[in-house]
Amino acid sequence: MKKIAILGATGSIGLQAIDVIEKQGYKSTALTANTDSKKMETLIRRCKPQYAAMASATAANDLRIRVADTDTKILSGTDGVCECAALAENDICLNAIVGMAGLRPTLSALQNGITLALANKESLVAGGDLVKNTAKENNVKILPVDSEHSAIFQCLAASPQNGSLKKIILTASGGPFFGKTKDELKNVSIRDALKHPNWSMGAKITVDSASMFNKGLELIEACHLFDVTPDQVDIIVHRESILHSAVEFADGAVIAQLGVPDMRIPIQYALTYPDRFESPSESIDFAKLAKMTFFDPDEETFDCLSICREAFKKGGLYPTAVNAANEEANRLFREEKVSFLQISELIRTAFSIDCAQKTYTLEMIEDVEREARQRVLNRVGI
Repeated sequence: MKKIAILGATGSIGLQAIDVIEKQGYKSTALTANTDSKKMETLIRRCKPQYAAMASATAANDLRIRVADTDTKILSGTDGVCECAALAENDICLNAIVGMAGLRPTLSALQNGITLALANKESLVAGGDLVKNTAKENNVKILPVDSEHSAIFQCLAASPQNGSLKKIILTASGGPFFGKTKDELKNVSIRDALKHPNWSMGAKITVDSASMFNKGLELIEACHLFDVTPDQVDIIVHRESILHSAVEFADGAVIAQLGVPDMRIPIQYALTYPDRFESPSESIDFAKLAKMTFFDPDEETFDCLSICREAFKKGGLYPTAVNAANEEANRLFREEKVSFLQISELIRTAFSIDCAQKTYTLEMIEDVEREARQRVLNRVGI
């Protein structure tokens, strides 16, 4: 029986992970969340973890009262979340926290030799070499959970690592605004941005998908996970979200991974790796599928893609700065304080920070994060 900690248990990935864990007969050792103590109570009674942590101290206090009749120990704050990630009994830590808040728990799991199933893009985007070096020093695997990176990971297993990889083909759904011009995006609302055509995700990630910043994050993450350059990653819009990504090898062969748009498939592969078992997901009915379509992304309208590519090429902590600026801009849009098109304008303020250093610590990462957020707030006069 594998023992698994789920960070971000009340979110979309966390809840689907619990479905997978129950189907496979695994054990949830720890659950963490941000503020939703009511939903966490339900999960504690369902999963009976040894530990649970709330990032919010107020929510943790409320949860202690709610589950006082259980044996689950309640922790609080970032330290509590990190403690759950680093439990000695964990076989795997699934990090499904949204945003930069996932970086410290990622490092905690890796530093304690715990296999990391990674759904938190920001860990590698912002943490970069620090995360990769920590994994290497502790001989720990990082198993991708994002559908695209899981697909690439699975495709690469089809070839020995002998330098035969030519390029990665990273697919994007195009989000709710596919095909629209900048003029058509001037007055779109948060409600419009949350109408994703294929996936059910949290608000922050869905807005990132609408701006295609999410795909920019995945570009950076792919470069770190698979040791490729941005020029080796082609991004293609695939509206049906059936082909999750592909790789092309030196001989011209292209191997792709396909599946219905159900996150339980990549979640399960990360948790059962290298084995495969029956999934709670449906199978593809190719006769009903009829066709799959592919388009080049419109990087002029959705310029967050080029921003992320530029940040990675500049190196240092520019990806950290760009990511932090996006988190603030995304939040401001969700709170209806800026327009959709202002998101990319605000993200570009991160390039005014001098952060080209090649080596860095966690403290340096967090300093750049705070500076980038503040520059966004200064730009909008907050």
